[in-house]
Amino acid sequence: MTAQLRDAVIVDAVRTPVGRYNGVLRDVRPDDLAAHVIKELIRRTGIDPNQIEDVIFGASNQAGEDNRNVARMALLLAGLPVAVAGQTVNRLCGSGMQAVASAAQAIKVGEGDVLIAGGVESMTRAPFVMAKPQAAFPRGEVKLHDTTLGWRFTNPKLAESYPPFSMGETAENVAERFRVTREEQDRFALLSHQRAVRAIAEGRFKDEIVPVVIPQPSGAPVVVDTDEHPRADTTLEKLAALRPVFKKDGSVTAGNSSGINDGAAAVLLVSAEAAERLNLTPMARVIASAVAGVDPAYMGLGPIPATRKVLERTGLTIDDMTTVELNEAFAAQVLPCIRELKIPPDKLNPNGGAIAMGHPIGFSGARLVTTLVHELRR
Repeated sequence: MTAQLRDAVIVDAVRTPVGRYNGVLRDVRPDDLAAHVIKELIRRTGIDPNQIEDVIFGASNQAGEDNRNVARMALLLAGLPVAVAGQTVNRLCGSGMQAVASAAQAIKVGEGDVLIAGGVESMTRAPFVMAKPQAAFPRGEVKLHDTTLGWRFTNPKLAESYPPFSMGETAENVAERFRVTREEQDRFALLSHQRAVRAIAEGRFKDEIVPVVIPQPSGAPVVVDTDEHPRADTTLEKLAALRPVFKKDGSVTAGNSSGINDGAAAVLLVSAEAAERLNLTPMARVIASAVAGVDPAYMGLGPIPATRKVLERTGLTIDDMTTVELNEAFAAQVLPCIRELKIPPDKLNPNGGAIAMGHPIGFSGARLVTTLVHELRR
């Protein structure tokens, strides 16, 4: 017998400000960032920690201070009871959103009433790593791998079929395939910054951001309460002056790409029955989710088949959406997604996206959900 699926609702969602690479959050460990948003989410909602079934966090690196199940470490650092479980998921740029989807799925099938989901990444604190030697007492140079971003320890058999393009190279591939011009990319990047700067000025993020207090060697602690990455002085002329990064005659630059950043976000999800029982007011309901794979050479096109799949499952259309949040890894991949999915530009990322906000990889999916539910409530 098949039981009816339950409703999973979002009660609240919070995040830290996004820090630049080696910026204001450089001294904060990723497990401490995650613990901070968990603690603040519990404080804001008043939920009894003993009610929490599981804490699911996305994290894409897991080679440094975020190793050994950062979700579990963070919940313990946040003071939750040892009986609360934790799991860390990794779907790279989609890790934080996968955490939210996994929590919603658990609630829908009755495997928990109260869960916390989120994402965390400190790209600043990503370590250097090296492989163990294949022979005892090796001689010669030892290669260090920077784990901040991209491939490492690539399987040669995989590389034969799927060349290990960097993320920026995949953006160049997409731009060439869909004939996305440099000017189009720069104009989109400018719009992202303008929207984010305006959102900050209007206080549109104040309900989702929880400040981070950073002790100093001397004097008063520094309170970080504003996203660090958006640039108010961005102009089309400045963007046009930047050189391509990934291809000699390419179109992808640092200006029309997302940043390397730090941040954490947390979302409280409960069943509709638990919300009523615990006197919690839902902000949103999670209807469905979907995933899809694409050729790794065109990585940034993944939202197209995934979105089509979830719309088909639900019988909805893009026209039914009030707001759409899409990760802006690169303007080169966002623009084809907009065209193929026919997303009205005024509905997409109204408060700016990752090009302006930054893209701490494991955090970004949870940040999209956090920003979206607060925008929908407005």
